[in-house]
Amino acid sequence: MIKVIGIGLDGIIGLTKPVQEIVHKATLLIGSERHLSYFPNHPAQTIVIGDLLELIKKINQVRDNHHHIVILVSGDPFFFGLGRLLIGYFSAKDLQFYPNISSIQLAFNRLKIPWQDAEVISVHGRETDELITVFKEGVDKIAILTDHNNNPSVIAHLYLSLNLPCHYEFWVCEDLGNSTEKIQSFSAEELAEKKTTEFASLNIVVALHKPLNNFLEVNFSNLPLFGLPDHLFSTFKDRPGLITKREMRINILGELALQNKQIVWDIGAGTGSVSVEVARLCPDSKIYALEKTAVGIVLIEKNCQRFKTFNVVPICGQAPDILVDLPQPDRIFMGGSGGDIISILEVCKDKLAEDGILVMALATLENLAIAIDWFRRRSWDYQVLNLQISRSAPAGNLTRFSPLNPIMLLRAFSVR
Repeated sequence: MIKVIGIGLDGIIGLTKPVQEIVHKATLLIGSERHLSYFPNHPAQTIVIGDLLELIKKINQVRDNHHHIVILVSGDPFFFGLGRLLIGYFSAKDLQFYPNISSIQLAFNRLKIPWQDAEVISVHGRETDELITVFKEGVDKIAILTDHNNNPSVIAHLYLSLNLPCHYEFWVCEDLGNSTEKIQSFSAEELAEKKTTEFASLNIVVALHKPLNNFLEVNFSNLPLFGLPDHLFSTFKDRPGLITKREMRINILGELALQNKQIVWDIGAGTGSVSVEVARLCPDSKIYALEKTAVGIVLIEKNCQRFKTFNVVPICGQAPDILVDLPQPDRIFMGGSGGDIISILEVCKDKLAEDGILVMALATLENLAIAIDWFRRRSWDYQVLNLQISRSAPAGNLTRFSPLNPIMLLRAFSVR
């Protein structure tokens, strides 16, 4: 029988009496140098864990000579631990596990926050793809197991590089369970400035989602003329990815070929990010931000108030019905159709001004095919721009690209 015992930074005193007895009876004691240091006078033969496959080979070589084999691991062996490997190489009946409190449990209990709904991500010797996904989803509580390369500073840099509209407070929890335990909170910007050496090697990061202040004051002296940062917009808490990303917005503005003193329709305006950009560029134009959901209208109003774009008119309703009574548009942007592309295009055809421009943002090939077929049958001129954009993101001490969802922009010209 191989007995696998979870141990914390408090060493032997964190083990129950029965588990301490199991360790004392060991004739072969296996663990990291730190784990073995908790038992400096133990009479058993010891093996320091290094290469894991080599460890399995050594255990098989000496099993017949040892009746009491104990492997020391951190916390819970089946929580990103050695348990999964061992159960793959030895029979389950030959293994017995004695878990300890995990670092994640300790961290959330120190923070006094329930953690049953937390997303736990390990970037310890792993890629950061999964972490990027949960950041983009705006998950409320994220616990991150780090390593030397993917350290707290790198994690903060990664989050900032995504330029997300969801905001996080970061807690770095070091040496949990030890006398040197330290827990500190940082903004992403503060944490990104920290050096790796400023934190103990044994640390985890907890990222807690914080709602953006609805009355956030924007420093207009530092804003670009267009291409506003995504994080300045209020968005849907449960669907932060719905905002039209900055890079996509910049291309949409170019395709619309805007001029001042125009009427612009923004159909399926979502958070109103495109409407706000158009309104800031063309203060003498009037933009009708059309959104079918009441919560969407609230967000559009918040964002218009934040950026002082009072030439945007938010209108709640379902296209195409809501379009009929609106003033004739010079430009139309269709960011969403609710699955009714043809009916919406039929109304746009009748309403769009002479020499007007219609731009559609399409995420699927099927909808692109529907739109192209409609324009061809009516002899409209059109062109398609396929946008596949990636942002740089840290990968440990290196840099890689993190792709945005690809978008196809269809630009069509009114024919009279």
